[in-house]
Amino acid sequence: MLSILLLLIIIFLAWKASPREKKEHAHVHGAGQIALLAALALFGVDYFTSYFYATGEMMSALHPYGLQQRAYLAVLVIGLANMIFGGLYMYSLGVFNEGGGSYTASMRYLWPTLSLIVAVTLIQDYVLTIVVSALSGGDQLLSILNAYNAHWLWHFAIGAALAAVTWYLTIRGRGESAQVVFTLLGIFVMLTVTMGVGLVIAHLKGVPPVPATEAPKAASLGQAILHMLTASMKGMVALTGLEAMSNGIQFVINEDTGIVKWGKKHMPRFSGLWIFYSGKSGIGRFVQTSFLFYGGLTTLFLTFFAIRFDVFDGTLGRTLVGNLAAIGFGQFPGGTILFWAYQILAVLLLAAASMTALQDAQATEWRDVAIGEIPEAIVYRDPRGTFTRSVTITFAVAVLIMFLVRGQTTLAVPYYGVGVFMPIMVMGLAIRKHVLQHFTGRVRTWGAAGATLAAIAAGIVFVGQITGKWAEGGWVVLISFSILALAAHLMLLSPLGYREPKQIHRIVRDKARVQGAMARIVEWQSLRMQEYRYQVLVAIARCFELFGVRRPMSLELAPAVAGDYDDSIHREDRPADHSLIAHYLQNQPRAEPKAGGQPRETAAPDSGSG
Repeated sequence: MLSILLLLIIIFLAWKASPREKKEHAHVHGAGQIALLAALALFGVDYFTSYFYATGEMMSALHPYGLQQRAYLAVLVIGLANMIFGGLYMYSLGVFNEGGGSYTASMRYLWPTLSLIVAVTLIQDYVLTIVVSALSGGDQLLSILNAYNAHWLWHFAIGAALAAVTWYLTIRGRGESAQVVFTLLGIFVMLTVTMGVGLVIAHLKGVPPVPATEAPKAASLGQAILHMLTASMKGMVALTGLEAMSNGIQFVINEDTGIVKWGKKHMPRFSGLWIFYSGKSGIGRFVQTSFLFYGGLTTLFLTFFAIRFDVFDGTLGRTLVGNLAAIGFGQFPGGTILFWAYQILAVLLLAAASMTALQDAQATEWRDVAIGEIPEAIVYRDPRGTFTRSVTITFAVAVLIMFLVRGQTTLAVPYYGVGVFMPIMVMGLAIRKHVLQHFTGRVRTWGAAGATLAAIAAGIVFVGQITGKWAEGGWVVLISFSILALAAHLMLLSPLGYREPKQIHRIVRDKARVQGAMARIVEWQSLRMQEYRYQVLVAIARCFELFGVRRPMSLELAPAVAGDYDDSIHREDRPADHSLIAHYLQNQPRAEPKAGGQPRETAAPDSGSG
């Protein structure tokens, strides 16, 4: 009875604290725009739920060889990586505060080639986020019945079903999704604290470790080092949350959160701190602040008790977290109820983690359509602000991959989290160039050094992810990475990749229904990418001419010039809703939307929506 009462209180408190989207907010901020609590839920859930599988994957690389006592070194590496990359992305939100993440950063400060590669890499990573999260949820569900090693069809069926639920919630709109996910996260936090208390009680009572059923395998010094590398890399799988928040900042309302308003009024001496956390960039920074510490602390927590009780993925037919939950909640009267609730909660949260990927797939794919990397028919935004076609296609591809890996999370993990470190490296290089261009003196020196350190660290982790997971299929990442980069260029260079100014305007303003600075940025990116497309086509034509092969027809007319980024986006003499390509449309009749265009029920809303 005590456990049931405690569970009901926890559920009530989490539900009361959850955010709710009001109808009047849609008129002020735009349909689907979210505040702090909703952003924490939708963009943080993927990172927060790594708790259920990251440490288990890390320990699975060590304990078969009797190296679990060395796991604290891997925890230290993971904690340092979180601090370095988290700091980089918190700063970047002030520079690239209209969304796009490393995609926008590379287009502005580096080369369009990198933007194209980053775009396809992130889409791959978002799809694999859904795969790993949903399959991990299936693992936790089977763990309740001690059936972790069940037939793969069960893992696939449960994972596909969980992904379908998150697809349905996502297409219903961000406000409703955020309320559900935040409630689940609140329950998770309170139950985890309860479990932690139970584990401490079990430790003090001297509960013995679970007897080992297999002898450790032999490992040389070199093999031990490789296993440590693998463990560290597997523990970093959820750093996608950094890029997710940076990419999806466009969906966050541009106003101060409550604590910032209070601080500016009552504690003005900390004005620098309140400015840093002001506006939508500040909301994003609040979310990313949790990334600085969460991964290291939760990995340390689970590692300590996994070693203490000698439990890992597969022990007693459960996951690592499932085993610790059984021990921790078992110290309370009626603890079995709490154990079942915690495992079911894990299933729901891991499924909900797919929402982060689905939100960012929307944020990325409509831009990819505008620049010419994806066919125009993909763009459709419903009245609730959701890009439903992007969500549905991403979901379908994820289910297909679940089937191809035979429902096994372990087979999917080697491909998940690898690609994201390339965009992090690109972000570090872009921030370095920004600092060098806009600062002087000591700030310039230290800022450039910090950005360089982050870029080098991300590059090392990117290579380390592939190396550490090589035997499990990490080498396939090199192939898929190369194929995706080549496919993106082929699509851009094909006739489907051509974008004239009127078409760009239609995609951005009419079909995606985006206004303001974000719309101008994408218009600039699209023009810039069309310049790049033209340059590559000319280079290819000239290359063939060296061998006597000449193109029988002239190249398309030179594309419209994008111009300088700052001059195009931040000119003060232009109104907020000014279109960057408006002068290309003057004295030209507006064309009707083509196939796949904007349906009648999605007429453009008032200015400011999107």
